[in-house]
Amino acid sequence: MEKPAANGSPAVTPKSSAKKSRGPPQSSVDTFAVQCNDCFKWRTIPTEEEFEEYRSKQNDDPFVCTKLEGIVCDSPADIEYDSTRTWVMDKPNIPKTPKGFQRIIVLRRDYSKMDVQYVTPDGTRVRAAPGIIAYLKEHPEYSDISPTDFCFTSPKVMSDTIPEHVEKKSPGGSVKKQKKV
Repeated sequence: MEKPAANGSPAVTPKSSAKKSRGPPQSSVDTFAVQCNDCFKWRTIPTEEEFEEYRSKQNDDPFVCTKLEGIVCDSPADIEYDSTRTWVMDKPNIPKTPKGFQRIIVLRRDYSKMDVQYVTPDGTRVRAAPGIIAYLKEHPEYSDISPTDFCFTSPKVMSDTIPEHVEKKSPGGSVKKQKKV
């Protein structure tokens, strides 16, 4: 069984059914959580912005329960790592999304990985670093933003929390249907 990384790992849990919709782009994530570096309990974070703040400083300033008002390590965990939801682990120290931009992560239907993209202030979707570089060159008003302020590294989908009904890809890339027991 795959276990989540300890020591304050940031985690996100994707929405159980990401529906395609017209309108503003939506992330597949419905809950943001961080793990306490001292007691290893998971604490939910109310907003993506707050989550990004903790994640961006994780190595230099690890998360501990007391950073949340009224919470101490003796308090019950906000959420448990289990298979009632699909968990994904974001890498620590990913920079905060620049103001005016939006970081979207979307779970693939086969749960094999999440795709990261950024939405620019004018609504353009950017799916890779070369696109951000080109966008910033075309828009000098963002000269204070660097391409290194964007990270397209996708969170790791924790395989032990993928629903049993999902067709999983085998290491060779082909889809392998799971047997029901």
